[in-house]
Amino acid sequence: MTLRHQIIALAIVPLVISILAITAFITWQSANLAKNSIDTFEQNMLKTKEAEILNLTNLALSAIQTIYDKAGADDEAAKQQVAAILTSLDYGKDGYFFVYDYDGNNIVHPRQSFRHGQNWLYLTDPDGDKVIAELIATAKAGGGLHQYKWQKPSTGQIADKLSFVASLDKWHWVVGTGVYLDDVFAQSAAANKVMRANIKRTFVIVALIAVPSVLVVFTTCMLLTFHERRMADSRLKELTQRVIDTQEEERTRLARELHDGISQTLLGVRYAMDLAGRKVRTNVDEAALTIDRGVDALNGAIKEIRLLSHDLRPRVLDDLGLTAALEALCHHFAERTGIETKIDASGFAGTLKAEASTALYRVAQEAFNNVERHSGASKLSVKLWSDGGRARMTISDNGTGFDGAGGSGLGQRNMQERMAHFRGLLLINSSEAGTTLTAMMPRSANLPAGKQAEAA
Repeated sequence: MTLRHQIIALAIVPLVISILAITAFITWQSANLAKNSIDTFEQNMLKTKEAEILNLTNLALSAIQTIYDKAGADDEAAKQQVAAILTSLDYGKDGYFFVYDYDGNNIVHPRQSFRHGQNWLYLTDPDGDKVIAELIATAKAGGGLHQYKWQKPSTGQIADKLSFVASLDKWHWVVGTGVYLDDVFAQSAAANKVMRANIKRTFVIVALIAVPSVLVVFTTCMLLTFHERRMADSRLKELTQRVIDTQEEERTRLARELHDGISQTLLGVRYAMDLAGRKVRTNVDEAALTIDRGVDALNGAIKEIRLLSHDLRPRVLDDLGLTAALEALCHHFAERTGIETKIDASGFAGTLKAEASTALYRVAQEAFNNVERHSGASKLSVKLWSDGGRARMTISDNGTGFDGAGGSGLGQRNMQERMAHFRGLLLINSSEAGTTLTAMMPRSANLPAGKQAEAA
């Protein structure tokens, strides 16, 4: 995977993971909240049903209470009267009262007359619950609720039923009524369906927001990447062309210096030596003078070679450091141009790395070339010092200055790039009174503390 793809992946993958996590959390939280709400709703419905059948049972017991209290244990007339009253107390299609004795024989069942007089003690529902036996046991224990499955009269289907039973202990009877819970479960199922629909809708909404967001981020990253790549390619091409131009300029300068200076001087030396040889062979007294002239020309060529070598890489910079190199540069500049040049390096700590020293030296070289070619200055001053551990250098002249609105030349760009390589700054202030160049190096351009001690 390329660096560009890695960057895109680092931008997209966390976003996708976070969106999935948020979506999963929202879905889980919504499902839990909905389930809790449905459970609460179902519990409230069941409590309502429980209160309803308890009230109905109490009403039925109140209706037969007087007859029951006056009757004896074997009062068949009273029993028949109570059974008739309970048979008539039905409500709705599925609301009725039932009566069984402790042995499981049915006494009252308005909706299922076939059960009358039959023993149903061992009747079980589809879940294996012994319904009548459990109802009798609950009534004997003081009365209460019991849930089981029973045929619903209105539909003929088996449904969940919740019944409340009480005992008429004197007659060994169990009296009860119940409500069917299928409507409660139907409402719960409907609520569950709504919940799933809401969760699905929430998921779709999140997806509709998340997917375009991911696409937008991905597209933006791709566009930025392509833009940065095009800019980098453009800058690389520009830098490559600048390096080529600089090389060609340097080659042109060296070729010109070698052809116009050293080559001509050496050619003159050759002619002088030829002439001296002829004069020696003819015993002419001027042979010594001719040889001296050739020696002088050869010395001039040697001097020019040394100057070219010094321009390319001054040995004093490697051997004695930046201060000595700048002093030598100022001396040769003043000697060559006649411009009064001064240098003050008394406040310089000399703690720069070799590469940073070279950068400052090249900046000074380029600045001197600009002063010589363009400024028309008569005075030049250089100050090198350290401020808070940071190297500083200013070069000032009293020339005509220049207008920076037209953009910077190749030399100025080279100086700026040399400083930028070390995260330094290059400031140029030019006016009709002259130009001041300030180069500032950061602390990171200094040698490590241990190597500073060794250098000292």
